[in-house]
Formats: sequence, C-alpha cells, structure tokens
Amino acid sequence: MSRNVTVGLDGSPESRAAAEWAAREAHLRGLPLQVVHVWEPVPEPMAQAPLLGAETQQHWSERIPREAAEGIAQRHPGVEVDRVQLSGRPADVLVDAAKDADVLVLGSRGLSGIAGFLVGSVGLAVVAHTETPVVLVRAGEQAADEHELDPAGIPSAAAYRPVVLGLDPAAPDDSVIEFAFEAAVRRSAVLRVVHGWNLPPYYAYALPADPQMHDEIARAQSATLAEILRPWRQKYPDVQVTEESRSGSAAHYLVDVAGGASLVVVGRKIRRNPFGAHIGPVAHAVLHHAAAPVAVVAHD
Repeated sequence: MSRNVTVGLDGSPESRAAAEWAAREAHLRGLPLQVVHVWEPVPEPMAQAPLLGAETQQHWSERIPREAAEGIAQRHPGVEVDRVQLSGRPADVLVDAAKDADVLVLGSRGLSGIAGFLVGSVGLAVVAHTETPVVLVRAGEQAADEHELDPAGIPSAAAYRPVVLGLDPAAPDDSVIEFAFEAAVRRSAVLRVVHGWNLPPYYAYALPADPQMHDEIARAQSATLAEILRPWRQKYPDVQVTEESRSGSAAHYLVDVAGGASLVVVGRKIRRNPFGAHIGPVAHAVLHHAAAPVAVVAHD
C-alpha cells in the first residue's frame, strides 16, 4: 500500500486552501500528495441541457484537478503531486480514497468571526465514517497563519505556532496522542495539551460549604493529566509539552486556544452500529468554530 497525503478538491476557495495545506503537510511528512476530484454524475434530464452536456462536464471535471495539480507542483517543487479523477457520491468516494492515505485533507467554508466555519454535509459524513485522520482547513488559511510572529510582526519561516491537543484523561487514546506528538515533532513546535472538565452535579451542593473542594478536584485533574503524558514525554524528549487543565466546557476551551495554534488535534471514538456514525459534541464544536486547521483522529 502506497502512503500519501490525500486532499479532496472541488475548485472552491476552501478546497484550494486545503490543497495548499495538504502540500505543506506532504512536504513535512516526505510523502507524495494525491489530489482527488470527485465528479458527481448529473441526472440524465439535466445532462442534456446545452450548458451541461457531456463535453462540458468532461472539460470541467478534468480541468479542475489538472490545473490545481500543476499549480501545486510549481509552488511546492519538493512535493510529488498526483491527480485522480473519480466519480460517484463525494462522501463515499472520499472515504474510500482515504483508505490509502496517512491523512485526508478537506476544506471548510468561513462564515464570520462570530459564526465560525461551515463544515458541509460531505465533510461531516467523511469525518464520521473514515478511520483515517481527517484535517479540516478553513477557507483563507495561509502558510503564514501557522507561524509565530517575529519582533517586527512578520511571520517567522521557522517557528511554528503550538500544536494543540484536546485530551480527555477519562478516555485517553494512544493513536490521538501519538498523532499530536508527531505533528509537533515535524514542526519543531510546542505541544499544548488542554483538558476541560466539569464537576459532577452532586458537587454543586458541597462546593458552597467547602470552597477548597474545587481546588482539590482541580489538582487531582492536573495530576491525572500529567501522569498520562509522562511516558509520552519520555518517548518524545525533544518536544516541549505544556499541560493545561481547567473547569468548564472542553469545546469552548479548545476553540479559545485554537486562535494561537498551527493545528488542533481531537479524537473521535469509532462507533460501529446500525444507526450510523457519530462525531461527538466536542469534535463537532471544534470543527465548526476553531480558527486553526483541525485534525480529527478516529480511535476504538
């Protein structure tokens, strides 16, 4: 099986931003980039319309990936770029294409600074059904956004912003943690591990009578987080790791810190059941509102 970074491209601004991010990621990983364009067949009555004839469909379905691949190859000369033209339902095709990839990259459309970003039905379906890590990149994302600013306010070519890992100490998964550490290694970046926790409902009655209880619980949460990360610090001694644990919504916490990150990493538990896949409330919120690219890593 050949390893690669795969990106879904449909010609939209968000998919073009995703393609550029994917090319940079392929360079960091030393892997080829596969540009996948999915053509969804037009219903027969529409296909007979003058502007949607077979020749027009073929022209656009071939032109988009060809021009994109040529442009990426010119801008990223160290990356081997391959283009693939497939047909079918985009979500199903991309899930299948992701099986041969180390990571699949898709775009998300920006709405506004308040509303966040829109992850379309195709993106959500792919995230929910593939077991390959998926990175969602917002429209307008540029290489400079991944880097720290120097004293003159100019993005540094060398210093990456931290990689942020959202970690639940109650259910840590090695594949999610490893993905985040490896991302930090490739970028020589700080790994910022954050954990948001909520008090059990029954503590609401005890805290007013014992204000120190909150501090005790906070110390216990921090200690648990530190213990989980201890072997990973030993495995990756060159990665600078910061640990942050605070009470409150984990999703809100991750969205808050995403503005200063080069990449946000969250997990998604794989649920194999007849009622369909599930992303999870934290991953769902982060996908829609985090300003940085978000990697969703599926795990058992």
